[in-house]
Amino acid sequence: MKSACDTVGAFQLENWNKVKAEAVNDKSLNQLVSFVDQQSEQMLVEALLKALPNSTIIGEESASENRELTEYTWIIDPLDGTTNYLHGLPVFSISVALLHNGEPVLGIVDCPVLKERFTAVKGEGAFLNGNRIRVSDNGELKDSLLATGFPYHNFAEMQAYIDVLTHFMQNTRGLRRMGSAAIDLAYTACGRFDAFFELNLSPWDIAAGILLVTEAGGRVSTFNGKESVVFENQILASSTKLYPNMTKVLQSSFK
Repeated sequence: MKSACDTVGAFQLENWNKVKAEAVNDKSLNQLVSFVDQQSEQMLVEALLKALPNSTIIGEESASENRELTEYTWIIDPLDGTTNYLHGLPVFSISVALLHNGEPVLGIVDCPVLKERFTAVKGEGAFLNGNRIRVSDNGELKDSLLATGFPYHNFAEMQAYIDVLTHFMQNTRGLRRMGSAAIDLAYTACGRFDAFFELNLSPWDIAAGILLVTEAGGRVSTFNGKESVVFENQILASSTKLYPNMTKVLQSSFK
């Protein structure tokens, strides 16, 4: 996986700031795709099937073709943060997770520009560039820095989301919106963020990051506490100490 990410990351950097507007398509409202996304996924698929021939792959660019879980299933986002990438922002990542019978057991979030690689294997901890990482030790909202993602295509729960943002704006040190859920989760795993929450994400956005956070000692669930979240439409990832305060706020708005 590391070798595959090296190859894909080099390809993305080579083409960064070179993608023309006419080479970008809208998959749906505010969901962009370019030849970089598509070729990155193809490169990952070839490498991962070579490494584990009997596995299946669920990828962002081929999701309409396959969402079937088998004993071993890769869930990949070849370029998480495509909009950032296309606008020249250095915050984008490659996210690769391996699920065994539906449970994440191995994951990488690789940030080519930032030269940071987050890795985790179930039961063996989480690491940044080979150094062990842990979630923050903070349990107080007033001392916390949170990450989230703004709704950009599904606005059905907009008012509840605004209510939550209002509370957190008034009771924390601030909120950040990086534009890559995989990076948000990786930063939560290493303690840069105390917690991350978002709605309407897809499995490829979060599968690797979920393992990073749990292996770093954090908690991951839906807003109402369901712990199996890869295929759910909401996620809360948090330090263990802050988790009760986060769920209290989220559950007050999202019933």
